[in-house]
Amino acid sequence: MEDISEVITRIIKKRKLGEDSKKIAKTAIKHPKVQAFLAQNKERLNKEIVQASLPTIFNYVEQIESPNPVMEGYTPRLFLNGRVIDITYVPTEAKLKSEARMRAKHRIELIDLPKKLQSVELAEVDRTPDRKEALKNIAMFLAEFKKNKHIKGLYLTGDFGVGKTYILAGVANAIARQGSRVFFLHVPSFIASLGSHFQDNSLNDEIDRIASAPVLIFDDIGSETLSEWSRDDVLGVILQKRMDNVLPTFFSSNITMDGLNEHFAETRNSVDEVKARRLMERVRFLSKEVFVGGKNRRN
Repeated sequence: MEDISEVITRIIKKRKLGEDSKKIAKTAIKHPKVQAFLAQNKERLNKEIVQASLPTIFNYVEQIESPNPVMEGYTPRLFLNGRVIDITYVPTEAKLKSEARMRAKHRIELIDLPKKLQSVELAEVDRTPDRKEALKNIAMFLAEFKKNKHIKGLYLTGDFGVGKTYILAGVANAIARQGSRVFFLHVPSFIASLGSHFQDNSLNDEIDRIASAPVLIFDDIGSETLSEWSRDDVLGVILQKRMDNVLPTFFSSNITMDGLNEHFAETRNSVDEVKARRLMERVRFLSKEVFVGGKNRRN
């Protein structure tokens, strides 16, 4: 163990203090965090242990008052190691929060959506009166989801640019923080890109992968151009499997559920209200419609 006089001399030189070693020793021992540690462990400590551990105590106080940049994100903590006091390093609260955010990001899979949505925090969403109902329902969902992974999601409807996608990005992050994987899918782009899976015969696997996601968010549904095949054999299959397994599903749309029913009825080559109603039964089973108002934030 480093000699106590050497430790004190080094501290004096580093900090350019004009104090003698006894005063520095007294200051270090009286540091509030050192005193708190001594008080917590008074039944296990004696003068000999404290005296033998003075170099460690000096090092500890020095690192608190002049943190080493190499240890950024970690804070020193004293602990009793047998017959001596020692130092360990624990992550700071900021470090823990940063690591939690990174883990959550890896649980969110964005499909045809910008990566920046992985970083949206629900706490950052403006709590305007126009969003009150949506945010209340989201809070209820998150509380229930902790206990039950098979519950109804939300269908956020509202005008262009009111923040539906942004709100759902915050929801995705909150769900990911709870440990669940989330697929966040931009419906028009996804439908338009389906042909790319024909070359490697991966379409069925991709549909099944999305249909089986623990949580799925359909962004901007109702803006896509549908064929009978993409409606019935893609969206229909995904929604059917999610309904069968009661998997949480969210939607954002510029049209109401009634408007989505009309959208599903009209494909490129035909009108089929029966199939549209069948599809809407699944949407209604999987989600609750909630209006999001407000001004267009894109302007």
